[in-house]
Amino acid sequence: MNNIVIYHFHWSLLCIYLYSSLSTLYQNPSIRSKSLSLQSIIKYKMEAEADVVIVGAGISGLATSLGLHRLGIRSLVLESSDSLRTTGFALTTWTNAWKALDALGLADSLRQQHVTLDGNVTSSRITGLQTSEMPFKAKGKHRDHEVRCVKRKLLLDGLANELPSGTIRLSSKVVSVDESGYFKLVHLADGTILKAKVLVGCDGVNSVVAKWLGFKPPAFTGRSAIRGCATFKSCHGFDPMFMQYFGNGIRSGAVPCDDANVYWYITWTPSSQEKELEENPAQLKQYMLSKLGKIPDKVKAVVENTELDAFISSPLRYRHPWELLWGNISKGNACVAGDALHPMTPDLGQGGCCALEDSVVLARCLGEALLKNSGGERKDKEGVEGKEEYERIEMGLNKYANERRWRSFDLISTSYVVGFLQESNGKFMNFFRDKCLSPILAGLRLKKADFDCGKLSIS
Repeated sequence: MNNIVIYHFHWSLLCIYLYSSLSTLYQNPSIRSKSLSLQSIIKYKMEAEADVVIVGAGISGLATSLGLHRLGIRSLVLESSDSLRTTGFALTTWTNAWKALDALGLADSLRQQHVTLDGNVTSSRITGLQTSEMPFKAKGKHRDHEVRCVKRKLLLDGLANELPSGTIRLSSKVVSVDESGYFKLVHLADGTILKAKVLVGCDGVNSVVAKWLGFKPPAFTGRSAIRGCATFKSCHGFDPMFMQYFGNGIRSGAVPCDDANVYWYITWTPSSQEKELEENPAQLKQYMLSKLGKIPDKVKAVVENTELDAFISSPLRYRHPWELLWGNISKGNACVAGDALHPMTPDLGQGGCCALEDSVVLARCLGEALLKNSGGERKDKEGVEGKEEYERIEMGLNKYANERRWRSFDLISTSYVVGFLQESNGKFMNFFRDKCLSPILAGLRLKKADFDCGKLSIS
C-alpha cells in the first residue's frame, strides 16, 4: 500500500514538472509548432548546449553577438526582461564608437537617422556666460572626429535586426553559474540549465557573471542623474551642438538627436529629501526646473516639454578602477564586457562607446579561438580535443582581457575625476573651472574618443 502511495506521489510530481516544462516551451514560438518527445522535453528543460551564451541584451551583449555573427559564429543572448530595455533614452556616440559600429557593419544606417554634432559649447549656470567652445571637426590620430547623439532604441533595434532569428531569448533571467568539465552551466530562473563553451557576462552593473568572476558590486558615487528625451511635433530649432552647463554643484546638458528629438540630462549630489522626490516624477521635474540656474529659456523648455514617462532618475555607480588591475576580467571560458566590466560615471559620455569597443575586440578574440581548426570533426568533446578548444578559448579571452584592462581603467578614472571637477562647488572652484579648466575638460572628451578598437577580421 505504501509503495502505491509513493508511486502516485512521484507520478504527480512528474506531471507537474512536465506541465511547467510544456508551458515554458509553448511560449517559445520556435518550439511551439514542433512535436517533441518526452525525452526531448526533459532534455530541453534540464540542459541545452550552446557554443556561446551571452547574458544581457544591452548594447554590449547584442553588439558582441553581432560581431560573432559577422564571423560566422552563432550565439545565444539571454535577456531577463520581456523586451529590449531602452533605459537612458539616448547616448552620445563619439569617434571611437563609430569605429566600432563601422566594424560591425551598422554605422551607415544609424548615421542616416541622426544629426552630426558640430561642437561643444560650455556655459556657466551661475553667470549664464559661455566659458568655452570647441569644434568637433578636428582630425584625430585615426580619422576625423565624428560625434552624434544616438537614440538607444534605434541602436538596440538595429543590432537586434541584424541577428539571426532565435538568437535573443527574452524572459530568461540567469540566477547562478556552475562548471562542468570544460563547460559553464548557466542556471535560469525557470529551471532551465544551459551548457556553454563560452560564457560572456553583459548583464550590467548587477552582473551575475561578474560576481562569479569575483568582482565586488559597483560602488555608489553619492551622485544621481536624471536623463530624458523631449520630442517636438515640429523642428526643435537647436543648432547641432553639445550644450553643457556647470555651476553650484550641478551639471546639465542638452543634445539634439535629430530634427525632432532632444536628449537632456542633469547630474547632482542629492540630499536625503531630494532622494525622496525620485518617487514622484511630477514633483521631481518641477524641483529640477527650479535648480537649472541661468540657462537659456529654450533649453529649459526642453525639460518642461518632456513627458513624465520620458525621463528617469538613477544613482550613479562605478567600479573602483584598481579592481580591474588585479580582478578577473576573464577566467577560463568566461568573461565580462560592457557595464558588467567597467561601470563608469557619465561625465565623458563613454560608457556605451566603450561597450561597443569591447564587443569588437571580444568577437575578434573569440573568433580566433573558435574558428581555429573548426573544419575538423570533434569526436570527443570532453577529451583531448575538448581540452584543446577550451585552452584556445581561455587564451582568446585572456587576450581580450589584456586589451581592455587599461583602456577601461583609464576611462573609469578620467570620467570620475572629470565629474568631480565639473560638479565641485565654491567660489574658487567655480572661477577656476570656468576660467581655466573648461576648455581642458571639453578637450578630454575628444582625446579619450580618439581610439580605434580595430577591425573584426582575424588572422
